[in-house]
Amino acid sequence: MKIGVPREIKVHEYRVGLVPGGVRELVAAGHEVIVESSAGAGIGLPDDAYLAAGARIAPAASDVFESADLVVKVKEPQPAECAALRPGQLLFTYLHLAADPDQAKALLASGATAIAYETVTTADGTLPLLTPMSEVAGRMAVQVGAQFLQRVQGGAGVLLGGVPGVEPAKVVILGGGVAGTNAAEMAVGLRADVTVVDRSVQRLRELSAFFGNCLKTAYSTPETIERLVSAADLVVGSVLVPGAAAPKLVTREMVRAMKAGAVLVDVAIDQGGCFETSRPTTHDAPTYVIDDVIHYCVVNMPGAVPRTSTFALTNVTLPYVRLLANLGWQAALARDPNFAAGLNVHAGRVTHEAVARDLGLPYEPWAA
Repeated sequence: MKIGVPREIKVHEYRVGLVPGGVRELVAAGHEVIVESSAGAGIGLPDDAYLAAGARIAPAASDVFESADLVVKVKEPQPAECAALRPGQLLFTYLHLAADPDQAKALLASGATAIAYETVTTADGTLPLLTPMSEVAGRMAVQVGAQFLQRVQGGAGVLLGGVPGVEPAKVVILGGGVAGTNAAEMAVGLRADVTVVDRSVQRLRELSAFFGNCLKTAYSTPETIERLVSAADLVVGSVLVPGAAAPKLVTREMVRAMKAGAVLVDVAIDQGGCFETSRPTTHDAPTYVIDDVIHYCVVNMPGAVPRTSTFALTNVTLPYVRLLANLGWQAALARDPNFAAGLNVHAGRVTHEAVARDLGLPYEPWAA
């Protein structure tokens, strides 16, 4: 199979879909890998490293899209990339279609088949291709939250961990999944006053057992969220419904009642965000202020640490790329229904139920 790796063109996106080690494995298995020139430059991987691994270097993205049977990316295809896709071509990347009707429309028009990293599951219901980026984003959420709490950044001027004689910042984390747990690890490590809110009592028990007295837990209700958010210095939104738009847990009224200089970090912004006041931002302009509350809603947070993120991501995506290349997508998905859960779009149809529901489009399941 011909596998193409274009350079990412989303604003300040430096990650790359394959690293040279992955290219070497695929070439050794008899596949051809075409990498756009400078695709790995943003993380210190020059074209020579890909050439040494056996890749062919293409001078432009158009050469990659024209040649490849399978296109491996990191972020959702931008309009020019959607236009370059063709019927019968396979795209494997993050999509987050439920919050992006324009991208969905363009993918459907392309006729291509698109498998989304974020909806591939495992037998126990976890999301193996989303997990490493959730780990990165969760840890980053506390890092950037601490930064924007500084007065020079417009924040309240609060040190996350406080000092002896001065109480620490109050951190509220909405969602106790992978991103929320990693955010909690960072916030607890910095000695903040941390509360995790979740609707799963079992998950709250697990977090309580793991963190002990260093962490508070709370069952998620509107009243609980309202009470905790109003007193918080930093709120991290990390709720996730696989494939679907994120629920709006923090209302405009709750934001209005928050302390001036408090910070909201919406890790769920890729799926539309979990604060009513959220709107997507970029690394160029990461924040905005509503009712004196700083909002950080960057849609590709892990892109700020692209080297760490790329290696973490490709560690988990490479086995799936190998399956697609070795078996073809239909045989690979037919063999593994959990992998098949990643299929979002095929030949002009939406094939993922949650995506179709949130987009208001017909759901047409794919049959092996």
